[in-house]
Amino acid sequence: MPSALITGITGQDGSYLAELLLEKGYEVHGMVRRSSTEKFERIEHLRDRITLHQADLLDHRSLVDALRAAKPDEVYNLAAMSFVAVSWIQPTLTAEFTGVGVTRMLEAVREVCPEARFYQASSSEMFGKVLETPQTESTPFYPRSPYGVAKVYGHFITVNYRESYDLFATSGILFNHESPRRGLEFVTRKITWHAAAIRAGQRSELVLGNLDARRDWGFAQDYVEAMWLMLQHDEPDDFVIATGETNTVQRCVEVAFDEVGLDWTQFVRTDPQFMRPAEVDLLVGDPKKAKELLGWEPKTSFEELIRLMVRSDVEQFA
Repeated sequence: MPSALITGITGQDGSYLAELLLEKGYEVHGMVRRSSTEKFERIEHLRDRITLHQADLLDHRSLVDALRAAKPDEVYNLAAMSFVAVSWIQPTLTAEFTGVGVTRMLEAVREVCPEARFYQASSSEMFGKVLETPQTESTPFYPRSPYGVAKVYGHFITVNYRESYDLFATSGILFNHESPRRGLEFVTRKITWHAAAIRAGQRSELVLGNLDARRDWGFAQDYVEAMWLMLQHDEPDDFVIATGETNTVQRCVEVAFDEVGLDWTQFVRTDPQFMRPAEVDLLVGDPKKAKELLGWEPKTSFEELIRLMVRSDVEQFA
């Protein structure tokens, strides 16, 4: 039975990945931070089938102990300070978690289990102010937030450990991926939850920032399969994971409100406070390499994704 350790297992991607690995017969270990209010709702249905270890990306010793206990064949480093807006409020902490934390994890892997295959969660936010469209594995990075900058560090330190220490270290450059398990602070879930809440009479309006921002949005459950496929590949490499299609925030609003039978223009307004200090206007990925080498392609369309998220949120108010 292969063994895997997932950092960030309580997050959206971690929970879907844990489900996938359990289906494939893995012994699944998760790394969680000690917190006064523990949030395990995304993995509550899996708690009796996984093993959790307390550790922290800010503490090398705890990472070593977690790896020794888990004895993983595969390590998926999904943990990060993952919300772009908060990275402007806590830029130094974002750098520690999302950037330097990757180095601590790689050092711990090198010390404890150098034969393990390592996956680093890179991000389309590394492209930022894009220098070419669509973005590929060779597109230069131009990050536009402390989060994006930290992810670039995490990405390149992974490349350096791969090339310097012969580790099987792979990075997945994932474009925006959403699901009913997405946090309410992310724009897609903010939209779908508010559409459901307005329909239920629990809210009267939805306030957003830039309605014209374009993103390449996919379904998180599709994307975690790509993570797994990367670690089954013969050679460690970097892969863009995306749909290759772009939609605006406004299009997301239109689909969400259509699902609940409401005219979005009656309930949505914009507010400059929700604009980023440095906006990223257009991100769209080219997943051709992943399709050719991994046989991966997205299964869920943008409209299907937004509608299933709305239906999930509607159930909360039933």
